[in-house]
Amino acid sequence: MRSLVATCLLAILVVGFPIPRAAQAATGDPARGEDIYHRCLACHALNHNSVGPRHCGLFGRQAGTLKGYSYSTAMKKYGVTWNEETLDHFLENPLKAVPGTKMGYAGVKDAQERADLIAYLKQATSDPKICN
Repeated sequence: MRSLVATCLLAILVVGFPIPRAAQAATGDPARGEDIYHRCLACHALNHNSVGPRHCGLFGRQAGTLKGYSYSTAMKKYGVTWNEETLDHFLENPLKAVPGTKMGYAGVKDAQERADLIAYLKQATSDPKICN
């Protein structure tokens, strides 16, 4: 019986089981994330709408619901609430996550860069000097 348990444990260690996405997320560095955010500035700003919606108030907001911004039907129907996990999924490949989104950006493929960007957004969008 012990050898069966040991064999099963070894199989788990070698083959592994998928780790939930949230557990895989890297720890983000807001300073590096601020540099990455510069890529977003062509369409987004923290405190005002531009080509894309403003990011202030992003965390905890349901996708496609910011008043004063005209979202695609696809984004209005996306139905997620923005948090670290949902942003990570979306930012990896926006066009795949929300087919039909107006956000014509290929995404941030590197997991560490996404974590850094999300850490920056979380910090910047909670700063009362920026988001009032």
